Amino acid sequence: MSAPTRRIGSLIVSALGMGAMPLSQGRGEPAPHDRAMATIHATLDAGITFLDTADIYAPSWDTMGHNEKLVAEGLRTWDGDRSSVVVATKGGITRSEQGPSRDGSAAYLRSALEKSLTELGTDVVDLYYWHRPDRSIRYAEGVEALAALKEEGLIREIGISNANVEEIDVAREVLGEGGLAAVQNEFSPAFFHTSLRELRHCAEHGIAFVPWSPLGGTGGGASAVGERFPRIQRIADAHGASAQQVVLAWELSLGDHVVPIPGASRPESITDSARALTLELTSEELEELNRIIA
Repeated sequence: MSAPTRRIGSLIVSALGMGAMPLSQGRGEPAPHDRAMATIHATLDAGITFLDTADIYAPSWDTMGHNEKLVAEGLRTWDGDRSSVVVATKGGITRSEQGPSRDGSAAYLRSALEKSLTELGTDVVDLYYWHRPDRSIRYAEGVEALAALKEEGLIREIGISNANVEEIDVAREVLGEGGLAAVQNEFSPAFFHTSLRELRHCAEHGIAFVPWSPLGGTGGGASAVGERFPRIQRIADAHGASAQQVVLAWELSLGDHVVPIPGASRPESITDSARALTLELTSEELEELNRIIA
């Protein structure tokens, strides 16, 4: 099955991606291995060609790389055409018994990328994000480190995550026009006050905006989005769709640069999300939904 596509730098991806984090961590235990594989395969079978992971997505501090390994295995064992699939991962956060910390140094980002390459079983990462700012260094230093890794051919496209407008502009200045491919920030009907400005800024500069937790998060926000926002549920009922599909279809309408990545730990979840790609909302419905973030 093919899906509508959007552009992230030089990469062509399905208009919706899949956030793989819930396969490794979130509420409760990681997904059983067979279910994790089935979820990744269902994602690809639905025409979703953009998978998002990170080195820190793992059940415990000493199992970093867990999610990347699942993604790699899921792709390896899928019987479809792998050539069009784009994988994004991230680095810049460490985990230890004491908890997470941030390291945006060139040495750490290089070591993190090299480990990700091994876990993913590849020589180059399609899209590599600096996961979170390290406030102990200048923001430009972390971006410069990624630029050097791209120059070596280890990264195809550079992204930054959890970044504000000022940081986006620093990255643009360091990388040059068109050098920053994507910004991945939290964005949903329940969380937009600190990311709507970035979404619009990315549109002005031809940068893909990739909402994480686009349905409200794995802590119950995604499953209860229709209860929290009755207008979303009303529109969903009118279309015979799920509230989650309505949210994703609305987010896709916010710009051709928007590529939501709903998380999934079950095949049924990502299959439901994929139906948003063919859900057509009326202009009146979109106007009503836009009032949520007005």
